[in-house]
Amino acid sequence: MLKKIILRIIILLIPMSGWGTPVFDNFFTGDVLRFDYLLSGNHISANVLQCEIKKEKLWSGSHNALIDNINYGTYRFKVYDDKSNELIFSKGFSPLFQEWQSTAEAKLINKAFYQVIRFPYPKASVRLKIEKRNFNGQFSEIYSTTINPDNYFIIDENPKNISVEEIQHSGEPTHKIDIAILAEGYTEEEMGKFVKDARRLTDSLFAVVPFSQMKEYFNVYALKTPSVESGTDIPGEHIFRNTLYNSTFYTFDISRYLTTSDMKNIHDMAAVVPYDHLIILVNSTRYGGGGFYNFVNVCTSDHNLSPKVFIHEFGHGFGGLGDEYYTSEVAYNDYYNLNVEPWEPNLTTMVDFSSKWKAMVDVKTPVPTPRNGKYVSKVGAFEGGGYITKGIYSPMENCRMKSNEVPDFCPVCQKAIREVIIENTK
Repeated sequence: MLKKIILRIIILLIPMSGWGTPVFDNFFTGDVLRFDYLLSGNHISANVLQCEIKKEKLWSGSHNALIDNINYGTYRFKVYDDKSNELIFSKGFSPLFQEWQSTAEAKLINKAFYQVIRFPYPKASVRLKIEKRNFNGQFSEIYSTTINPDNYFIIDENPKNISVEEIQHSGEPTHKIDIAILAEGYTEEEMGKFVKDARRLTDSLFAVVPFSQMKEYFNVYALKTPSVESGTDIPGEHIFRNTLYNSTFYTFDISRYLTTSDMKNIHDMAAVVPYDHLIILVNSTRYGGGGFYNFVNVCTSDHNLSPKVFIHEFGHGFGGLGDEYYTSEVAYNDYYNLNVEPWEPNLTTMVDFSSKWKAMVDVKTPVPTPRNGKYVSKVGAFEGGGYITKGIYSPMENCRMKSNEVPDFCPVCQKAIREVIIENTK
């Protein structure tokens, strides 16, 4: 009897991390470990080449939601305690490289993209694994390394001296979602304009559901990072500007596609504030942008549709939402496997519709749902989405993830965004 009592006491004293729920203070400090690398390859290969490791201040993520239970992203990384082999942190993401892999160019050449991943600074040695989701939707490891946090080659330096304007403060960073908006293509003299633009576009985001209902979950900072010249590169028109983050239109030769690959410089600048998500605000009147899940969001400031683009791209970068349009020009080939469910919460191939939004469809609404206007206000399964006209279905006839004609996200996208907010502010 005594042995049983002692055994029960021992079980109760075992840290919760032993049961698959890591305890932050057991494994991490309040700082950040930043792992910089090149992701290189072609249409079939992906290779990781380490660049540098940095120690930064201000870990802003949740101390409770350390393991990614959402399972979004075409890539993910996992951090294991080296001694116990316990998984102590994980996160999914979608870099620009994974889109490039589906372009025609990727079949002709090899190319490298600069990448940055961040996680809480470990107290002891950890193993970092990077995994890629294959065409069949399964993850496989592409890289693994051991990191000793006491290694004196880990860079530990003060962040850049950058002026910051607080757009919104709702509470302690570890209990909020922290957004850093960085100025791109604004000169020193245009920093006043940048702050006004950042406030205006932030206001547009918090005017739509569900962000309007959950504004208190966010902190927003505007980082005054000046460029030598105003604007951005427009290669198709032979326009090039000397800007801080080297943003450019004509990504993958799509005129409206605005991106940047200068992730080293972006993260170096952002280190001055606690941040979970990055938005690069480009000083331009031209239409365009780009958004990548847990990676970066890019948008212009002064087109009349900039507020809608800002919201749309944040839907990608924050909510993991897929594009629902299917007739616009894209550079991708065979982007989705129609024999498996897309990981994006607002797209389905009907392979496993019950795992998506089937429960939200009224019994009177036919599935598939015809795009004839009769069900314009209903949640259904409308064929067309993810750049494909056949075989992929989206939740409504129209949504903020499909066009600029509607102001709001559809109910399915709203639900997905709410779940991400709640999961990351535990």
